[in-house]
This record gives sequence, C-alpha cells and structure tokens, in this order.
Amino acid sequence: MSEHSSEPTTLDESHPAAEEVQSDSEEGAMAQESPKNSAAEIPVTSNGQLEDSHEHSFNRDLKRSLPVGLGLAETKITSHGFDSTKEGVVEAGPFPGKGGRAQQKSGPVVLADEVKNPAMEKLELVRKWSLNTYKCTRQIISEKLGRGSRTVDLELEAQIDILRDNKKKYENILKLAQTLSTQLFQMVHTQRQLGDAFADLSLKSLELHEEFGYNAETQKLLAKNGETLLGAINFFIASVNTLVNKTIEDTLLTVKQYESARIEYDAYRTDLEELNLGPRDANTLPKIEQSQQLFQVHKEKYDKMRNDVSIKLKFLEENKVKVLHNQLVLFHNAIAAYFAGNQKQLEQTLKQFHIKLKTPGADAPSWLEEQ
Repeated sequence: MSEHSSEPTTLDESHPAAEEVQSDSEEGAMAQESPKNSAAEIPVTSNGQLEDSHEHSFNRDLKRSLPVGLGLAETKITSHGFDSTKEGVVEAGPFPGKGGRAQQKSGPVVLADEVKNPAMEKLELVRKWSLNTYKCTRQIISEKLGRGSRTVDLELEAQIDILRDNKKKYENILKLAQTLSTQLFQMVHTQRQLGDAFADLSLKSLELHEEFGYNAETQKLLAKNGETLLGAINFFIASVNTLVNKTIEDTLLTVKQYESARIEYDAYRTDLEELNLGPRDANTLPKIEQSQQLFQVHKEKYDKMRNDVSIKLKFLEENKVKVLHNQLVLFHNAIAAYFAGNQKQLEQTLKQFHIKLKTPGADAPSWLEEQ
C-alpha cells in the first residue's frame, strides 16, 4: 500500500515540471516568431503605472521590430493609468525621403511681405517709359499744332542756332578742302610722271638734252612743292574734321539731351497746370501732389542740362577760335608760298606748325618684312 501511494505522488510532481518546460519552450517560440509579442509583457506597478526602465526597453524593441517600409522616424508609446480614458498614445515622426534617408529638420519658414520679382520690376519700368513717351509725344504734337506752350531761353536758343549754322558752313569748307586735296594729289602725281618722262627723253635726245632736262627739273620741283602743300592741306583738313565731327558734334549731342529734358519738363508742367485748374478733393489731391513731385524732378533735370549746354558752348567757342586761327594761318601761308614758288618759305611754314611730310613709299613694308 505504501508503495502504491507513493507512486502517484511522484507522478504529480513530475507533471507540473513537464508543463513548465513546455510553457517555457512555447514562450521562446512565440518570442522568436514575432518580436511584437513582447508588448504582452509590460510590467505595471502597484498603482497602475508603467515602469520606466521596461517602457524604455519596450520602445527600443518596438522600433527594431518595425519594418523599414513604414518609414517612421520616431515612435513612442506611452500608457496612462487605469482611470484614464486613453489606453495609449502613438507619436510618429515625419516620413523620410527616398532611399530611407531622413528629412533634415528645418526651422519655421517666414514669407517676406514684399518679394522682389524681376518680371514685375521690368513691367513697371516699361509702364513708366510708356507713360513718359506718351506725355512727351503729346507735348510735341501740341507744340507743332500751336496749342501747347513751350519754355524758351532766347539767349541759349540763339547760340544753338548759330552753332548749327556754323557747323553746316564748316562742313562745306571741309568738303571743298578735301576736293582740293584730291585734285592736288592728282596734279602732283601727273607732274612727277611728266618729270620722269622729260628726264628719260633728255638722256635719249642729244639735240634736246638741255631743254628736256630743264623741264624735268621744273616738274620735279613742282611735284616736290606740291607734296609739301598737300601735307599742309591734309593737316588743315584733319584739324577742321576733328573740330566739326567731334567737338561740335559732342556739343550738339548735349543740346539734344537738353531739348529732350525741355520737352519732358513742359509735358509735366502742362499736366500739373491742368490738375491745378480742376477741382480739389480727396481723389485729386494725391494726384496733384504726385504730379508736383514729378514736375520738380524734371525741372531740376532741365536746369542742369541748360547749365551744361551753356558751359559747353562757352568752351567750344574758345576752342574753335584757337584752332581755326592756327589752321587758317597755316593754309594761307602754305598756299601763298606754293604759288609764289618760294620753296624755303613753304618748308618754313610746315616747320612752324610741326608738320612732318611722309616719304612716298615709307608706309610700304620692305620685302624682308613681308617674308
């Protein structure tokens, strides 16, 4: 009896041990199958709150167990007490970009109130240019039709008219001097060829050796004096050309700018006068004030350009007198000495004005330089 009674006791003690081994193996299998089952083992304190250390390890295990495809940068689960209505809160960060890269954290984006747009700035410039062109065109048409008034500086306008008239006359003198230079060049070339022909005949005709020789020397001397006179005339042409096409032209360019400023000034002056004649109310007062500002700007520009033109005309007159005085003296002395046959006086005139004659063929490179 004692032996039979002890055997069931042994079986009863071995049965729980087998169950514990089986449960341990099942728990290990469940832990290997899914890491998420670790959420079932969350230790809770006596007052119903999570233990901090276990919560931290649980969050770490949960982050590792989440697949990459979910794209959660940060995940955190917190648990509240049993008396709370919420069981848990899941906080997720932003999704990363392509290739599993996390987005860079940036601060708050502040939009500026006034963003400069190049297209809008160009459009505004075109609008202002169109408005200014319209006003100036209207002013020009009104002046031509005799309906609009224009600002006139009588003294300055008279000086400008004289300058333009003188420019035309100087251009005519320049044209005639160039014609004389061309004709003189052809004559000198002909005289040189004629002198060579006489010299050749002087060698071949014994009976007329002296006569051909005298004419050859005369033509060569005339050609030489002609080249000297041609140098003086070309120097005169270059100086007058600089005066007419550079100095005077630069002054006339300033005059054109002055006239454009005058038209703008009159256009904005007319607009201001028309606004002042109209009613004054809340709508027109801002327009009148803006028109007054624009009028003042163009008035200052007009005064500045008028002062610039007056100064340039004064300097031009002084420079013109000095240049033309020297060039007219040169031209007179050279022509007089040439037709008087005074070779020494002609050469002295060129030395007086520091004119150097170019030797024929001096500009042509030698055959060594061409190689």
